[in-house]
Amino acid sequence: MSRDTSLAPLTAYPLREPDLSREGEPFDDPASYNPETPIAIDFGSSHVRAGFGNQENPTHIFSNRIARWRDRRRNKNLTFIGNDTNLDLSVRLQAKSPYDGALVSNWDYTEEILEYTFHHLGVDGQNGVPNPILMTENLAALQSQRRNFYQLLFECFGSSQVTFGLDSLFSFYANNSPSASGLVISSGNENTHVIPVVDGQGILGEAKRVNWGGRQATDYLSNLLALKYPYFPIKPSTSQFEALYQDYCYVSEDYQAEIQTILTMEELETKNVVIEAPFSELVQPEKSEEQLRMQAEKRRETGKRLQEQARQRRVEKLAQKEEEYEYYTQLKEQMKDQPKKTVLSSLQSAGFDDEQDFRKYLNGLEKTLKKAQILENGDEENENDAGKFDLVEIPDEQLNEEQIREKRKQRLMKANLDARIKAKEERIKKEQEEEEAKLKDESWRKDDLPGWIKDKRGKLNGLLKSRKEKLKIKSDMKDRKSHAAQKRMKNIATLAEENSRGGTKRSRQPATVDNDPNDTFGANDEDWLVYNDITSSAEALDQSLEEEYNVIIELERLLLEYDPNFTEEDTLDAQYDWRNSTLHLFLRGPRAHNSENINEQHQMHLNVERIRVPEVIFQPSMGGLDQAGISEIGETILLNKFGSSRRALSEVSKRLAMNIFLTGGNVKVPGTRERVVRDFTGILPLETKLNVTLAKDPFVDAWRGMAKLSQSDTYKETFVTRKEYYEYGADYIKEHRLGNATYI
Repeated sequence: MSRDTSLAPLTAYPLREPDLSREGEPFDDPASYNPETPIAIDFGSSHVRAGFGNQENPTHIFSNRIARWRDRRRNKNLTFIGNDTNLDLSVRLQAKSPYDGALVSNWDYTEEILEYTFHHLGVDGQNGVPNPILMTENLAALQSQRRNFYQLLFECFGSSQVTFGLDSLFSFYANNSPSASGLVISSGNENTHVIPVVDGQGILGEAKRVNWGGRQATDYLSNLLALKYPYFPIKPSTSQFEALYQDYCYVSEDYQAEIQTILTMEELETKNVVIEAPFSELVQPEKSEEQLRMQAEKRRETGKRLQEQARQRRVEKLAQKEEEYEYYTQLKEQMKDQPKKTVLSSLQSAGFDDEQDFRKYLNGLEKTLKKAQILENGDEENENDAGKFDLVEIPDEQLNEEQIREKRKQRLMKANLDARIKAKEERIKKEQEEEEAKLKDESWRKDDLPGWIKDKRGKLNGLLKSRKEKLKIKSDMKDRKSHAAQKRMKNIATLAEENSRGGTKRSRQPATVDNDPNDTFGANDEDWLVYNDITSSAEALDQSLEEEYNVIIELERLLLEYDPNFTEEDTLDAQYDWRNSTLHLFLRGPRAHNSENINEQHQMHLNVERIRVPEVIFQPSMGGLDQAGISEIGETILLNKFGSSRRALSEVSKRLAMNIFLTGGNVKVPGTRERVVRDFTGILPLETKLNVTLAKDPFVDAWRGMAKLSQSDTYKETFVTRKEYYEYGADYIKEHRLGNATYI
């Protein structure tokens, strides 16, 4: 495949590694610790955000991971939590999350992570954690999940009171007034929720969940690239795929329209992203001119020495064969007047089966000697060398034995010379015929250019059609289940059967490999002609394709020169140009690919994946989910709920449409807000006021909403005290505007 040097190479971005040099979490000053200040903990499946409620931002943000690592040298077990798991590669590979999907499954890990959080907040653990605590939980959380959290916080850490709420509602509360209405679309690490909020109260009975988030998107991107590049030299880590998703994916404003054009040269110039994995390249030191000269001289001397050795071996073999030929010639002369029995005994003692075998071997030896002599002395002989063949015309009766042997040699040499002269004459004749045909074709072109062009185009179309059929046959022959392959095997069996039945009757049954007297195929040389007929067909097909290709190239050259309507795009090579290959554009982008370039061997091209992966929250069926997307869910809530219809919206639905709120780490993907605006504009009736806002910081606004609640007057209505826990049990839940309800 030719490379187009006119196109500048695309920028290759490195496969970003996780930040292994990140320091651990800092420790708060114990002197400023106040046991009455509420502690807000956003205990997410990806990260933990923690801090005191009287602060503007969380003071501790770390990954929700824990690793148990054994130091074999000191025979000690160590535990790493949060960002400490990134300090060493072996520790990071062993790190695990307490979550299994959207649910906490390892409560021992959860206890240690909470203890790590309180310790870094400066809480004195001797008397427990007396501070009020605010924590997030999942929408419609299971009673068993809340019960275990109650036990940890009240019984293990001794907290005085606990408030549970939904992170999406906390984020909405942080960015709006307490009595605001709106439609919350929250896409986090594990799930995506759509929750209507009316007068500050989350209407959980109308809330919907899509089982797709940032983690599933990362896995989806990983699977797509694994299918796209199954033989990629390295296997990127999950954190590297997560970086690819965050850095290069975006939500398409019109997915159906963009997917139709993204694999064109023009679009790929701006939207194709080249990712290059790290690799070690072996750099050979550059040699000086003197070293290169000495190396070339050494190669020449080695070549001459090898040529001399080969020539010496040929001379030795030739001498050996000449001695053997002389010996067997004398043996032949000695056996002329002897009886057949004596001749057969002499031949068998010499290693021959019979007299026919001896003559066959002697003739082959004579041909071999003649060919070797021609190669040794040169095969260019002049036609005037006929004088060398002075014994050919003399009868054998007038010659002695030595002259008769020389006569046989001259007869062979003369036959070879006559064959070469005849081949030369035929070659000259063929060249003359081709020259005459060329002159005739040129005369036709000058006299009747339209007719000439029509004839050449007809021949070209016929050759292209024939080439296409032969390529299909060649492809089918590789598939053992195809009709062509089955027909070929049937022909083998038929030809073998016919040949074994129609051959000459053998005098005796030869032995076979498995000593089966009925299996005699292959014992006769004629049997192998069956395989010659079959195997030669593939070689003949390749040769025919090559010949047709050369003729097609010549016809295209003539048409390009003389036919104004025939352009480069009409040629055969243009049909196989990488610019016209959708597969090449998908795999290698808008540049030619050099498979020998080590840089390109370690490159991935992101194009379709950039819009396909984030599109799943709008079309979950693309990710294998039998669920509705967020736009479809929003359409149902706004047009079919709260007394609305497709013709007219109720006042509640109008208030929801005026405040569509996006939050969660997964909505930070570029283009999410623009796509929501476009989809909801097409959903809502005309002249409906629509306002879509993005959280100030989708990553930490849930914690800010918890801190805001802890400083508000309504906070006392949200928490469950330790006394209530012991009195009512672990199943007790106190409903509030930002939390779960007892029944949904």
